[in-house]
Amino acid sequence: MADGDLGGVPDALIDPDGVFKYVLIHVEPAGPGPGKDIVRGHAWAEYHADLFEQAAQELEKRGFRCRCLGGGRISHRSAAKKIHVYGYSVGFGRAKHAVATEKLKARYPDYEVTWADEGY
Repeated sequence: MADGDLGGVPDALIDPDGVFKYVLIHVEPAGPGPGKDIVRGHAWAEYHADLFEQAAQELEKRGFRCRCLGGGRISHRSAAKKIHVYGYSVGFGRAKHAVATEKLKARYPDYEVTWADEGY
């Protein structure tokens, strides 16, 4: 994969199990061309900003520009094949969970993926 190629950037990377924070990030190439939204969620992150900073740092090294669109939480139960997206980020605001859910449905086509604005 060449630097600047958005096709090489996974739409969704989340931990395999647990409840954890996530961010929705808009990624654009440095040159002309459309961008795309990606989901990043990991239990190691104490704050939503930790997730964004780690992803942005990695992607900016490859020539992309990144902007955080908001955050929330993900409950991922792999044994039950269920993912639930909800909540918000104090620092970045509520992500468009419907967008995040579509990215997760594409990544996990055999899962039940749901979302709600309620909860933290």
